[in-house]
Amino acid sequence: MNNNFEIRNSELIPYFDHDKKLFKTIKNSGKRRKMNPVFFAFRKIKNIVLYRLSYFCPLNGWRVKMHRWRGVNIGKNVYIGQHCTIDNAYPEFIYIEDNVSLAGDVTVLAHSNPYAHFSPIVESKVAPILIKEGAWIGVKSVILLGVTVGEKSIVSAGTVVDKNVPDYTLVKGNPMKTVTEYKILMI
Repeated sequence: MNNNFEIRNSELIPYFDHDKKLFKTIKNSGKRRKMNPVFFAFRKIKNIVLYRLSYFCPLNGWRVKMHRWRGVNIGKNVYIGQHCTIDNAYPEFIYIEDNVSLAGDVTVLAHSNPYAHFSPIVESKVAPILIKEGAWIGVKSVILLGVTVGEKSIVSAGTVVDKNVPDYTLVKGNPMKTVTEYKILMI
């Protein structure tokens, strides 16, 4: 594996605030991201266009390329199925190592941004997601912020991954449960 990803740290982000006026929303969003509002708007539009194109693209190579252009950190020989949702607001917090396969309709979400009235119970934050080499993510699975999916692990179809998955482990369900560890079979 030759992935030299520099993994970002988790960060608290401002709670969601939406204004009815587009320009005020862009200004506020740029300020939250610590960037010029015009640059923010351009980046957001580029991100949305590339995300939508990749979502329906019939060719894996193009899907991977478009997600890389969005800022997703992707290794070599990665398969991303059609209709995958890879965090649209913080794609730079997603790390996918070599030889990973994401089946169709997988969702990878690196942030949680609720309204401020939830502040007593839920943090508004962004946290990196690392999908390690050789992992296989089953159709319609959901990978939530701050988790690591272990090397050559299998996430069964429809699983909600809300905690780390050890290397060489099969997990399934919601809530996620370990089915088996199989490192001894892979050596």
